[in-house]
Amino acid sequence: MSRITVLPHPQLCPTGTSFDAAAGTTVCDALLAHDIAIEHACEKVAACATCHIYVRQGGSSVNVPDDDEEDQLDDAWGLEAASRLACCVRLGNADLTIELPMHTRNLARE
Repeated sequence: MSRITVLPHPQLCPTGTSFDAAAGTTVCDALLAHDIAIEHACEKVAACATCHIYVRQGGSSVNVPDDDEEDQLDDAWGLEAASRLACCVRLGNADLTIELPMHTRNLARE
């Protein structure tokens, strides 16, 4: 079981939140299950980069990005070393802190 902390985001999670999620669950599925409407235009098959997130803490506890994820991340807005696709990040047993970007590949959130 992991504890996911989501940093505040003006539209998707204004006050921030924390919740528990089972190991093996993707971050995208965990966010959606807790009513955080992260975009996922490709229906979670790592083909669009719209579920781009920043893993601020705990990144060493999740799976490493594969070639497909790395290729899609090239199209993400605001790419950083901490960038991942939420549909590809599978939780381990450690806690994770994530930040949701203000922009996605499909739209700007301002």
